[in-house]
This record gives sequence, C-alpha cells and structure tokens, in this order.
Amino acid sequence: MMPRLTIALAAGSVLAALGAGFALYGTGSTGGNSAGACAEAARKAPALASFARGEVAAMQISETPRPAPALAFKGPDGADLTLADLKGRTLLVNLWATWCAPCKAEMPALDRLQAEMGGPDFAVVAINLETRNLDKPPLWLRENGISNLAYYGDPAGRVLPALQKETGSVGLPTTLLIDARGCTIGVLKGPAEWAGADAKRLIGAALGRAAS
Repeated sequence: MMPRLTIALAAGSVLAALGAGFALYGTGSTGGNSAGACAEAARKAPALASFARGEVAAMQISETPRPAPALAFKGPDGADLTLADLKGRTLLVNLWATWCAPCKAEMPALDRLQAEMGGPDFAVVAINLETRNLDKPPLWLRENGISNLAYYGDPAGRVLPALQKETGSVGLPTTLLIDARGCTIGVLKGPAEWAGADAKRLIGAALGRAAS
C-alpha cells in the first residue's frame, strides 16, 4: 500500500499540473458574499446578465457583487487615486499596456465609448500598467488619436496583483464593470468590441437605461 504521504504528494503534483494548464486569463470568480452596499447590485444582476451577449458575451456578471478592489494608481494630474475616489459613477475599468497587442487593438473602441457615453454617470477608466519608460504610453495614445480617455497609470505596479487576487485574472486586457455604489458587477477577461451595439446596451443596462 502506498504511504499516505506519498499519495498526498502525488495528488499535490497533479493539482499543480492542472493549475499550470489553465488559460491565460485564469478561472477566478467574480462572486463572494455581497456586502450590504452591494445588495441592490445583486438584485439587478440577473437582468444585467442577459445583456452580456454578442461582442461582450465574455463579461462575467457576478451573482453576488461585492465592493470593488481597492486599486491604487495615478490620476491624469499625477496625483494618487483609488477606485473609491471615483465612486458615484458607473465605471468601466480597463487594464492595458503598450506591450499588449489586444489592449492596443481595443483602445480606439474604448475611446469612442467614452466619447459617446461618458458623462456625469459613466466613465471609461483605462489604467496603464507599465512601470518603465513612462512617457511611452501617453505618447502612444496621442500618436493613435486616443483623445477622449483620461490617462491613468500604475507606475508602482500595484494594480495587477490586486486584481489578480480579486478575480484570478493574470492576463491583459482585463476589464471591470463597477456600479455607482462601488460594487464590482462584472469582469471581462480579454478584449471586446467596446464601441459596438452589444457593449452600449450592456453599459446602458448597468446605468438603468432602457434598451434601444
């Protein structure tokens, strides 16, 4: 009979191998226990989930929303910010880098989404994750005509580890949908067509607007 320790070690090796085989964007859930502040978001989740279709079908709407992670980054003026500082508007928080080809490919669509839907109740918050050559990301945005997005950066490299812990996503781009109360209501791991009709209907539903 194989000793129990040997069996345990073998099982651990199998689990490690399985873990290494998971997809780039991980398998983290957006679930968890809803805080009281997120009870309304939980009530609206089933209806909102019906809008995660077509070009934004990969958006994982949480059945049990909880407060957004305490991401800390730099604002357009270089001052320290957290997501809590932006509370009061529905946010589409996108993590990107210039070395990420899918990130750059979806940036024009995010720019158009901000131009068309951005305002007092909604904003696209695109956070660049580069920690070196910090003049490169804003230069890339200017050279590619991205003019509607405010520039947010994470030169300290704190955002991705915090998001990985919260959602299990280790790849870029990763996008959070956060309601005006500061609750994470959805996570999309990978790129999407953010200027398309499906994305606009999803954002409209998150804002409580009638679908068109």
